[in-house]
Amino acid sequence: MKSSYRAIQVGHDKRLELVERPVPKPGAGEVLIAVEACGICGADASDIDRADPALVPPRVPGHEVVGRIIALGANTPSSWAVGTRVGVGRLGGHCNECNECRRGHFNLCRNQPVVGSSCDGGYAEMMIARATGLVSIPEELSSVEAAPILCAGIATFNALKKSGAEAGDTVAILGIGGLGHMALQYARKMGFRVVAIGRGDDIRADALALGAHRYIDTRQETAAEILKEMGGAKAIVTTIGNAAAVAEIMPALQPGGQIVILGVGKDPLQVSMGYLVGAERGVMGSMTGTPFENEKALDFSVLTGVRPRIEIMPLERAEEALEKMKSGAAKFRIVLTIGERTHADQ
Repeated sequence: MKSSYRAIQVGHDKRLELVERPVPKPGAGEVLIAVEACGICGADASDIDRADPALVPPRVPGHEVVGRIIALGANTPSSWAVGTRVGVGRLGGHCNECNECRRGHFNLCRNQPVVGSSCDGGYAEMMIARATGLVSIPEELSSVEAAPILCAGIATFNALKKSGAEAGDTVAILGIGGLGHMALQYARKMGFRVVAIGRGDDIRADALALGAHRYIDTRQETAAEILKEMGGAKAIVTTIGNAAAVAEIMPALQPGGQIVILGVGKDPLQVSMGYLVGAERGVMGSMTGTPFENEKALDFSVLTGVRPRIEIMPLERAEEALEKMKSGAAKFRIVLTIGERTHADQ
């Protein structure tokens, strides 16, 4: 194994810089991964903006990581071996000790690192990861295909599962971007009547191709009124952070319907308590899932042919890729690769 590796870190001016770092050794319960692919997520921009300028060494972003184990720390479970292809998502591995872990709510563990934020992520040739956060990657998926499923995929897959909708129900997806384009595919494959809601006609063809039965352009139509004419939505999954837009669509919920919030914004969501109580409607948040749930999302993707639509860029162009994502020009996810090599330790 070589003695150093390349990484993209957050510089003091919040610009990304390519550096060379010494190869770390995994601690107890940890593994060292040779990264093959790392997706770029909207949360990466927030992580970079909030990065501690005093941190030494500076933080490495990225939390849609796929690679191969190249070293094991002490007490690593026998299910993981050198050479195994694994993934790491937003949550870096539960502690197995807190009350939430004792209840089996591993994704709600308060003592786990947030990859790319409180610990180094995958914009690098190598990274350290907790064994409890590892996800097994199916052979049928390439590393670049699997990477976005570890965040955008599991987030939307779990949101739809939690929504209470059943096959044949109408489900609306608000926001057709990196998250929304996965939600449309999963919703169609789960047997829902899928309505995509976006801004502008330029996304219509993509939304329909991804699985929507109906596309609503909010620049030309009132989404809530159209959904009510269709009988209302059993579930609405929102992938945007615009609280006003979310509030505008809420009147389209059927009695007993649920709105599932994925997008995070700064403004409060205005909700009428009478509207919720009077017809037993609900509003819930949903975050990413456990490694086991992530493996279910990956397996479902294999079984049903769901794949992220991706653009591939090399690690060296990470800042360019990030800016393209932030501008909204990406269709629909960007994935960084580590040169032309399969194994970064070679």
